[in-house]
Amino acid sequence: MGRSAVKYLILAAVAIGALAITPPIPQPLAYHDFFDKSACFGIPHCQDTLSNVPFIVVGAAGVWFLLSGRATGQFVDSRETIPYVAFFLGVALTGVGSGYYHLAPDNPRLAWDRAGMALAFASWFSAVIAERASPAWGLRLLLPLSVASVGAVGYWIATETAGRGDLRPYLLVQLVPYLLIPVVLWRHPARYTHAGATVAVMALYAAALALDRFDRPVAEAIGFVSGHTLKHLVGALAAAVVLWAIARRRAL
Repeated sequence: MGRSAVKYLILAAVAIGALAITPPIPQPLAYHDFFDKSACFGIPHCQDTLSNVPFIVVGAAGVWFLLSGRATGQFVDSRETIPYVAFFLGVALTGVGSGYYHLAPDNPRLAWDRAGMALAFASWFSAVIAERASPAWGLRLLLPLSVASVGAVGYWIATETAGRGDLRPYLLVQLVPYLLIPVVLWRHPARYTHAGATVAVMALYAAALALDRFDRPVAEAIGFVSGHTLKHLVGALAAAVVLWAIARRRAL
């Protein structure tokens, strides 16, 4: 990527520096007190738990589509499929981890939820770089970004266990891709149709964060479903948009 790589590194360094001067951020225990207290078929927190099924379905469908040979016409370079396989695997693991977490929400279970999300964030970022800027760079970044992202979750839960919880690295692995992907889209022209799906996914992710933040107000406004349950559905929709765009796109 040449000079572009330097600019991306500068932006990443700014984000890292901003969080480095921020005091450690522990996980508020109140976060685990979700609005959904329903039960069905013996499953506690039924809506929050079962709304993770779409993650598993979309993730499994994405892995199957990419590995079954049906995606041969969707990629100019076959190496570009690798980050997407990791992404959909992360999506499926998010569904499993989040479902496990919502059965009995606490910090240790939340780590399993976030590990899948961390893998999905890192691999999707790598996939965008691979198809927009350079397949070689996308592959080079996939493993270190994935290890760093999942490691950030491990660091967080280790610090929580030690009584000095620190969410900053985990926040960083979400913030950096969100800052850098628009720059990648701006500087590198699309090589495939349906390129607007990337922007749609970012918008859906922002909506999911808002629904999570306003879990109870959304539930009180709608009356039958909570914000956190909708967060799961919107997040799964974002992953489905990625799969839809891959399945329908063609090289430009």
